[in-house]
Amino acid sequence: MGSDSVHLAWLAIAWAAYGAVHSLLAAAGFKVWMATRAPRWVPAYRLLYNLVAVLALVPVLGLMASHPGPWLWRWQGPLAWLMNGLALVAAGLLLFGPGTYDLSEFLGLRQLRERRLGIGDQEPLRISALHRYVRHPWYALSLVLIWTRDMSTAMLVSALAVTAYFVIGSRLEERKLLARFGAAYGQYMSKVPGLVPCPWRRLSREEARLLEGR
Repeated sequence: MGSDSVHLAWLAIAWAAYGAVHSLLAAAGFKVWMATRAPRWVPAYRLLYNLVAVLALVPVLGLMASHPGPWLWRWQGPLAWLMNGLALVAAGLLLFGPGTYDLSEFLGLRQLRERRLGIGDQEPLRISALHRYVRHPWYALSLVLIWTRDMSTAMLVSALAVTAYFVIGSRLEERKLLARFGAAYGQYMSKVPGLVPCPWRRLSREEARLLEGR
């Protein structure tokens, strides 16, 4: 096996390890285990979880950057304009789009400030304009950003790994959402696609309000 193949194998292992650790720390069972042993740290858990996620990503990205490998494709001409345009739209929606995420809650700052001792999320079911078309808009928009870039071998391995993690992670997340919101979320799942929008599968504004009310 050549050095390039070895490097790509290690990169794939690094992404798999990152996804496993990220999922473990997000699991309800691990949160309960941690809360019973270190209850004083519960209000800071979400913030620490995000810090660990960012710090653990640094060596994986360093591994990818240290040996990017040859280019597999690079967008040229009108295709480059199209891909960069899609990426700009995705980035704009990620930063300024009509999402339902409370940034303070998402980062863990609110839990720390309120000294919240519960391990579960507190936000009610909210269906934003983006959520009416796709159940996981942040994942979907992130995939647009990833797959509109020029691809080297290391980039392709990383793109495939992140895509697989988003698919698996979204399903794990939805188990928790089904347990929390029950039939309302099940009906939402039946009407709205997970990661790839379909024009004929969406909620009207009124349907979204009715599900939120349930």
